[in-house]
Amino acid sequence: MKLDILALAAHPDDVELSCAGTLIKAIQSGKKAGVVDFTQGELGTRGTPQIRLSEAQAAGEIMGLSARENLGFRDGFFKNDEGHQLEVIKMIRKYQPEIVLANAIKDRHSDHGRASELAREACFLSGLAMIKTELNGEEQKPWRPKTVYHYIQSIPHNPDVIVDVSSAWDTKIKAVKAFKSQFFDPESKEPQTYISSPEFWQMIESRGIHYGHEIGVKYGEGFTVERTPGVSTIFDLI
Repeated sequence: MKLDILALAAHPDDVELSCAGTLIKAIQSGKKAGVVDFTQGELGTRGTPQIRLSEAQAAGEIMGLSARENLGFRDGFFKNDEGHQLEVIKMIRKYQPEIVLANAIKDRHSDHGRASELAREACFLSGLAMIKTELNGEEQKPWRPKTVYHYIQSIPHNPDVIVDVSSAWDTKIKAVKAFKSQFFDPESKEPQTYISSPEFWQMIESRGIHYGHEIGVKYGEGFTVERTPGVSTIFDLI
């Protein structure tokens, strides 16, 4: 299955919190999008890996994803090395996305920056014909996405690109709320965490409004890119 956009993420819920609106809006316009989570988030304080997997599938259905996979990398300890790169390359070659969305280049959680590097390098290496990979017993063809955009997570960054996600915002929030074990739940008996307070929800809302305000719309999602972004004509800019 060829996808137009593939989002790569260190943990289940990274995508929902940071770039789900962009994926949903693309899907609404007829594009195909998918997500590959690197880990099961097994080091998370709340919930279990099994719960996170079921929540991720539910969130994927809400977003309308064409595919969602989990590579089962070790949460907190995966590396940007050859073995991990080859597994990500297999996914890139399998789905042949035009655009890849990846974790923040620098962030509060060390997994995010490392996943960012892993995604970026795998996207480049995936285009090299001399790197051989197989999937289901068949040799894969080289594929390099046109560009990699890094979504913004805990640490604020000045975005290079902001996407108007106003029409997708309500669905994005439903997808985030699919991760009920992780976020604010007044009935939960589990320990409080960085992301389980009502204030965290307020931050997500206010950030969406802030990025939206920057481009004159209700809600936005910001991305950074390690190459100069271009447009076909000046009229492509909002």
